[in-house]
Amino acid sequence: MRSGARWVSILAVVVALLVAGCAREGKGPTPTGKVTLTGAGATFPYPLYSKWFDEYAKTVPDVQINYQSIGSGGGIQQLKAGTVDFGASDAPLSDEEMKAMPGPVVHIPTVAGAVAVAHNLPGVSGLRLSPEALADIFLGNITRWNDKAIASLNAGVKMPDLSIAVAHRSDGSGTTYIFTHYLAAVSNAWADRVGAGKSVDWPVGIGGKGNEGVTGIVKQTPGAIGYVELAYATQNRLPCARIRNAAGSFVEPSVASTTAAAAGAAEKVKQDIRVSIVNSAAPDAYPIAGFTYLLVYRDQRDRAKGEALTGFLTWAIHDGQRYAEPLLYAPLPPAVVTLNETTIEGLRLQGRPGGSGR
Repeated sequence: MRSGARWVSILAVVVALLVAGCAREGKGPTPTGKVTLTGAGATFPYPLYSKWFDEYAKTVPDVQINYQSIGSGGGIQQLKAGTVDFGASDAPLSDEEMKAMPGPVVHIPTVAGAVAVAHNLPGVSGLRLSPEALADIFLGNITRWNDKAIASLNAGVKMPDLSIAVAHRSDGSGTTYIFTHYLAAVSNAWADRVGAGKSVDWPVGIGGKGNEGVTGIVKQTPGAIGYVELAYATQNRLPCARIRNAAGSFVEPSVASTTAAAAGAAEKVKQDIRVSIVNSAAPDAYPIAGFTYLLVYRDQRDRAKGEALTGFLTWAIHDGQRYAEPLLYAPLPPAVVTLNETTIEGLRLQGRPGGSGR
C-alpha cells in the first residue's frame, strides 16, 4: 500500500508539472463545460442571427450566444468598450474607427441584405421611384404623393393627394449607412447637404429606434415612407417601392436582386472587404443593398471563448448560409466565403493561431 501510495503521489506531481508547462506555453487544457458569447449591434440582420443562434445551439449545445439588437452604432461602441465578444454592423469600420479600437478588428461579412423603401399608401401597389425622386422625398423637396415627379413614374396609377410622412432611424444605424450612401451616390444635392453615415442630420421626418421602430411608424401612418431591412417589411406586409437602378430598370428588393448586387462586387471585395455594393451596375441588381458584418478582435485573449467564436463563425459562413434565403437575405458569394476563411484562420488565441474551428 505504501509503495502504491508513492506511485500515486509521483503521478500527481507529473500531471501537475505537465499542466503547468502547458499553461506557460499558452496552450491550456481543452475547454470543457459551457461557454457563453455575448454580442450586440445591427438590427438589420437580427431575424437571421436569431435563427442562427438557435440552430447553432442545437449543433453545439455547450456554446450559448446572447445578442442585443441595439443598432450598429451601439454594437461598435460596446465592442470598443470590451463589454461584448463580438459586434455586428452593416456599416464597416472606417480607417479612423479601426485606429480608435484597443486592438486590431477584423470584418466577417455574413450575408447581404436589401434596404427596402417601405410605404403605407392605401390602394397603391407597385410604386416606382427614381433615385432623384427618392432623394427629394427625404430632402423634403417633394411633400405630397401626387407630386408630378412621382406621378410621372407611375402612369396609370392614381396617386393619392396625401402628405408624405418620412420615417428614418433615430439611432446610429448600419441600415442608415447603406441608405444614405446610396442617396449620396445618386444625388449631388444629398451628398452636399446631408452626406452619408450611420447617423446624419435628417432634413425632415420622424425618427424610430431600430428597424422595428421605423417599421412601426410606416405601418401605423397613412402616407408614410421609410427604409427598413427587407425581412421587416415582408413580415409586416408593407409594400416596397421598385427603385430604378443604374441600368435603368425598376427593381424590387428580393433575394435574387440582392444576390445580383453582391455578385457584381465580388472582384472589388478582394481589394477591400469593406466595399460598398450600393448602386450596382449589374442589370438585375437592386440598388440599395449591402453586406452586414460581424466585428471581432483579431487577438482573442480568452482561449475558450476564442475557440467557441471561431467555431461559430466557420459554421455561419458555411452551414449557416442555408438559412439566409428563407429569411430574405442573400447568401455570400463564393469569393467572399473564401476571404472569410482566410480571416478566421488568422484569428489568434492567446497569441497563437486559432484555426477555423472546423
